[in-house]
Amino acid sequence: MPRSYSFGCILTFVCCGMMADISGAENWPQWRGPTFNGISVETDVPTRWDADTNVAWKVDLPGPAGATPVVWGERIFVSSVDGQDLLLICISTEDGAELWRRKVARGNKTARGDEGNSASPSPACDAEHVYVMMGSGDFACYTHEGEEVWKFDVEDRFGKFRIQFGMTSTPVLYNDRLLLQLIHGDGKANTTEARVAAIDTATGSTLWDVPRITGAYAENEHSYASPMLYDHGGLTLLLTHGADYTIAYDPADGSEAWRLGGLNPQDDPDKDYHRTLRFVSSPCPAPGIVVSPTAKNGPIFAVRPDVNGDVTADESALRWVYPRYTPDVPSPLVHDGVVYLCREDGKLLCLDQDSGEQIYYERTHNQRHRASPVYADGHIYLSARDGHVTVVKSGRDFEVVAENDIDEALASSPAISNGTIYLRTFDSLWAIRE
Repeated sequence: MPRSYSFGCILTFVCCGMMADISGAENWPQWRGPTFNGISVETDVPTRWDADTNVAWKVDLPGPAGATPVVWGERIFVSSVDGQDLLLICISTEDGAELWRRKVARGNKTARGDEGNSASPSPACDAEHVYVMMGSGDFACYTHEGEEVWKFDVEDRFGKFRIQFGMTSTPVLYNDRLLLQLIHGDGKANTTEARVAAIDTATGSTLWDVPRITGAYAENEHSYASPMLYDHGGLTLLLTHGADYTIAYDPADGSEAWRLGGLNPQDDPDKDYHRTLRFVSSPCPAPGIVVSPTAKNGPIFAVRPDVNGDVTADESALRWVYPRYTPDVPSPLVHDGVVYLCREDGKLLCLDQDSGEQIYYERTHNQRHRASPVYADGHIYLSARDGHVTVVKSGRDFEVVAENDIDEALASSPAISNGTIYLRTFDSLWAIRE
């Protein structure tokens, strides 16, 4: 059962602009969608498909990757590998025709067999440009027509990556800046190698850059999570996650707003420090709450976003803590008062957003799950590594609506735009629509 804490009034949900293009379709401009939380407002999204049914088109890709495609208007942008080349490819939403491809860098590295490579970070896009950072550290901006605007090497600017399985963090696009968390190090406590930075979208120059020191050491200095943006009720925070802490920053200037430790206690006399508790799952923001996962069957923390300072020992800063069953790779999803947590084996844990009480804990498809769940039109989509996507009805009663197979390896999260689900497998890009 969760530990419950008192908290202030729950913020009323504020509908942010959904980054729609002129046709009225909702764009999917970055990994977790238009509101940084895996939620789509699209309707008439398909729930059933297979290799032959409800497939608008399918296009082969040159190599595998776990990066989620991003969509703006009539263009899809997806990163990929082709041998040693690291590519950004632009594809038409209408028919899957390739419009252009650019070699961003050369020098692919794989991680843990089929678990990742240097094209793991997802692109981001706005009305004019697309931005992509590769695991090699090469960071580039292109126009929608494929013209290079700027490019630089993140390692040259902020220091060489020292991370066991490669830099997989996806930048957050917010207004005129790209926000980066670079959490890595040599395994020694209190080093300054980990950094958080903001990059000007127009020029590629650094707007601010701050060290991120937490005291974490051993493999815990390495984070494979991505930053998220909390942007509700007039409060905007960059949420970074790794090295035993969730830390929130002001995206305007990089000043630290708050930090939450206790995710892997460093000085607990009753518990040995867990030297391999690397974070992969990223936090999920929702109005009045930040859901912060850990790893390896550990706890899940629900933080009040409007706190200040080091809140590690401040129980009033927490809405609740659920003591176990954290997702290991898929990020949480919060919708309509329910927190959805897809575990790596396909079990779905649902908690009450206000209290942290368990609503249900049910098994779906018994396979590795690496993609994060997304919500659309009353349904939750859970994507497994074997290409099986389970569609679950949203809400407090567990109901599997559909089981869909395309028989291709799948690690990236779905993107949803204009009534279409885009699935990036290791082999292809699929457009699923009725």
